[in-house]
Amino acid sequence: MMERILRGMAGLVVLVSLGLAQIHSPNWLILTAFMGLNLLQSAFTNWCPTMPILRAMGIDKNK
Repeated sequence: MMERILRGMAGLVVLVSLGLAQIHSPNWLILTAFMGLNLLQSAFTNWCPTMPILRAMGIDKNK
């Protein structure tokens, strides 16, 4: 469950930042790059900064 939420949040941030870059300023692509780097480090470490936040909200990895 947590992995699906994390992937959904990452996809949403990427799409929103791409839209904002198209509409407002190309500087929003920095957020897209940050999300890409975060996904890459998560692939190697199996940890994401959002995980503790989701656990605090009651979303458990084992459910």
